[in-house]
Amino acid sequence: MSVHTTGAERRSKSTDCTSSPLPDALPDVSPITGPAIDLYDDGYNDPVYQAKARILNRAIQDIGMGRYQWYLFVVAGFGWFADSVWPLLSGLILTPVVNEFHFNGPFLSLASNIGLLVGAVFWGLGCDIWGRRWSFNVTLFIAGIFGLAAGGAPSFVALASLIAVVGVGVGGNMPVDSAVFLDFVPGSHQYLLTILSIWWSLGQLLSSLVAWPLIANYSCASASDCTKSNNMGWRYLLLILGGITLSLWALRFFMFTLLESPRFLSGIGRDADAVEVIHKLARFNGKTSPITVEELEAPDRAMPGRRSSSKERHTILSKSSKYDAGHIKALFATPKMAWSTSLLIAIWGIIGLASTLYNNFLPYLLSSRGAVFGDGSLYITYRNQVILSVIGVPAALFAGWAVELPYIGRKGTLAIASGLTGAFLFATTTAQTSNQLLAWNCGYVFFSNIMYGVLYAMSPEIFPAKDRGTGNGLTSTASRMFGVLAPIIALYANLATAAPVYIAGALVIFAGSLAVLLPYEPRGKVSI
Repeated sequence: MSVHTTGAERRSKSTDCTSSPLPDALPDVSPITGPAIDLYDDGYNDPVYQAKARILNRAIQDIGMGRYQWYLFVVAGFGWFADSVWPLLSGLILTPVVNEFHFNGPFLSLASNIGLLVGAVFWGLGCDIWGRRWSFNVTLFIAGIFGLAAGGAPSFVALASLIAVVGVGVGGNMPVDSAVFLDFVPGSHQYLLTILSIWWSLGQLLSSLVAWPLIANYSCASASDCTKSNNMGWRYLLLILGGITLSLWALRFFMFTLLESPRFLSGIGRDADAVEVIHKLARFNGKTSPITVEELEAPDRAMPGRRSSSKERHTILSKSSKYDAGHIKALFATPKMAWSTSLLIAIWGIIGLASTLYNNFLPYLLSSRGAVFGDGSLYITYRNQVILSVIGVPAALFAGWAVELPYIGRKGTLAIASGLTGAFLFATTTAQTSNQLLAWNCGYVFFSNIMYGVLYAMSPEIFPAKDRGTGNGLTSTASRMFGVLAPIIALYANLATAAPVYIAGALVIFAGSLAVLLPYEPRGKVSI
């Protein structure tokens, strides 16, 4: 049972290695959830790392939520923004691009998802090897530069290749940025990781608002006699979104200095650097922190021989920066961790397949169904897309509130939101008018944004910081792998029928049922 103590008393306990080999569980108090305990206080495969993470968490909690974390909330949100804009883009530009280049539509989504898959693997696993800063600062730059270049693509092959490279950059944003934010936010404010999904909704809204007038007014009416000169809308859209993404990268790189994760530094044996980061964080927030290197090294002295990490400076170009199975093995080191990791990978993969199958072709579905209902113009299609994008903003705020509810928490919110997402997908098949279809899709978008907001936050909360990038990379890789399958399925599926919708709805509901089987509930607990 945790009791509330002062910061000085907690630091005294954490350095008293004669009475206990490990520091006590975190007693920090959240104004919402009450006493917060360590997520892995029931056992973890690396007790030395766990002890150090607790010490660092206490130091961050004592510093509190300040200027640095709020700035990080903004610049980390740019990653959510890009992750929304660019995967959605292949659906927004699909009709005019097909009219101009005359190719089978799903191939564009396939190229995008292949790039996202590569980015998730490379940047997600890599940020646990060479640190967060490289990945954090490079991913948006890649997306912005190649997004701009895609606007001038002379052929489908060139466009698909450039979109794939954009995906390599974008695919690293979510695994890295969620890890970065969670590394610095106090345990009492971890719910903000869920609210970060508001940036995802804003990205959807902005891209839809920009696409609406451009594609509606500067696109070919049909595939016959469709040339570059009378089909510039999708190119303007790519140039604008590429420029916005590059501007966000510039704000990140030149206006904000990202500190390296203290838990990452401690995890690779650089305790002095970890303590220095804590002091820099405190100074930026106008406070001081009494944490010392000796305090952070106390678990090593209490448990000699358990230390496995070296004090090498891992950088992206160093010999030590190589992929190995160490971080992956750590996520399966105990039965409970293995079960948790496996379930998260399965949930991400199943939802990735269902959502990609439906979302990438939502503009097509709205357009084709609208044509049947007599209002399938591009103007109506993109107007509806904007309405659906607006729905995501309150959904993100609602998700941040729901995950802190007693007895429901992260797992309950994810399960309920997934069930309702699937139910609204089923309901879309009953629409008799375009407005009915739009109404059902509003419900789908609202609950799917809650589902994704919780999932994006819950996964990094469960993974320990020293392996968090790898864990995020594995789950994101599962989502992207099944995202690659979705357009392949669409190549052979009959999209004029309701079958893909029924499949997507059933998959989402099944994924939500798996959420209740997760052994860890992050609500009221502090991630390590």
